[in-house]
Amino acid sequence: MADDKLWGGRFSQKTAASVEDYTQSVDYDCALYEEDIAGSKAHAGMLAEQGVLTVAEAEKLSAGLDQVLEEIRSGKFNWKREYEDLHMNIESRLTEIVGPVGGKLHTGRSRNDQVALDFRLHVTHRLADWKIVVTKLIGVLVDKADQYRDVLLPGYTHMQPAQPVSLAHHMLAYAWMFRRDFERVCDCMKRSNVSPLGAAALAGTTYPINPASVAEKLGMGGTFNNSLDAVSDRDFVMEAMFTGSLMMTHLSRLCEELIIWSNPCFGFVKLPDAFSTGSSIMPQKKNPDVCELMRGKTGRVYGDLFSLMTTVKGLPLAYNRDMQEDKEPFFDCDKTVHDSISIMAEMMSEMGFNPENMRAALKKGFLNATELADYLVTKGIPFREAHHITGSVVAFCEKQGVGIEDLNLEKLCEFSDKIESDVAEVLSYDAAVNRRVSHGSTGPESVSVQIADMKKWLES
Repeated sequence: MADDKLWGGRFSQKTAASVEDYTQSVDYDCALYEEDIAGSKAHAGMLAEQGVLTVAEAEKLSAGLDQVLEEIRSGKFNWKREYEDLHMNIESRLTEIVGPVGGKLHTGRSRNDQVALDFRLHVTHRLADWKIVVTKLIGVLVDKADQYRDVLLPGYTHMQPAQPVSLAHHMLAYAWMFRRDFERVCDCMKRSNVSPLGAAALAGTTYPINPASVAEKLGMGGTFNNSLDAVSDRDFVMEAMFTGSLMMTHLSRLCEELIIWSNPCFGFVKLPDAFSTGSSIMPQKKNPDVCELMRGKTGRVYGDLFSLMTTVKGLPLAYNRDMQEDKEPFFDCDKTVHDSISIMAEMMSEMGFNPENMRAALKKGFLNATELADYLVTKGIPFREAHHITGSVVAFCEKQGVGIEDLNLEKLCEFSDKIESDVAEVLSYDAAVNRRVSHGSTGPESVSVQIADMKKWLES
């Protein structure tokens, strides 16, 4: 054998040093050692159950794998690039510990289904952590909604003042977005937590294995029904990164609003000092750098997703070495998504709000105009005509520099003789919010229902 590679039997030349360096993955796939050893122990146990190995051999392999695990955890393990990946590093060290029986561990499997198993376990574990941090963020948003039920601010469309809404309703809008993200993570886990072990290289194996036993030992939800499919697709990784991309999209939108709201021209929020930075030249500055970076990192996560999609899009069945490029994009996506959600939860929990500035902003932009139009409709005026009348009122107020609510009844009646003294009841901003009674609206009853729903969901 020209090399000490575990697969080197048919080769007459050593691998070129440049190729060895170019093709190795141990520098990063060593992060999967926990999953790799757990999978190998489950595989060895299954082989013993099926009579392929003796119970004594399986126990010896398991004990040896435990020793390897301890060496890695303690930092004593010597990762060798010449062994290409974590699988060969671990198997080589295992064989040093237990002797020739170490060579039996790979019976009935290939690195193709082995790495697919490891990565599926890893992605599933990381998605479980995503669930934890996004649940914390939802909890913070719901707490803020509960705390600020009575605070009103302008709701915007096209970034122009539209109608008054409660701050609670605004916070809940993001809580619902992240709750759907949580559900998407759960869906991803159903498809990632499936065992491909038993597919071997691509066609299955002649050994009487029991893939379901391995899946059960590892807490996985099932096994693959097609060996080619099991080793050749990475859709579970792409689905996870797509879900991560959506989560970052929602984070980025929240960041954008916090950036705008923290501008003194709005002054809706007080950025926590611990989540802000200053300027090297302008002493008055308090910059929303965390929000800006999070907004910027969203593009990075998109890039991770498209990187892998591009890698996989042209691959014929079954396994191709291109698929080695699946891990680094996910590792980067995972860290970015997990850290971003965690930091947003911390920042939002300390975020201060300025209800007075929000209330003052309600007078800028005629946010009660729709209320006047709806009022005219209740007086028998067709909505289109009511819309036109209200537009004329707004144009007049704009010239005078006053709000609709500042006009007396006599002046309002000049625009329509249908307007009566009860118009005052609908022009107040609080009344505008309180009159919203439709399901999911910003009205107090709807907001209370939403908060109760969210709290019940969080408790469950």
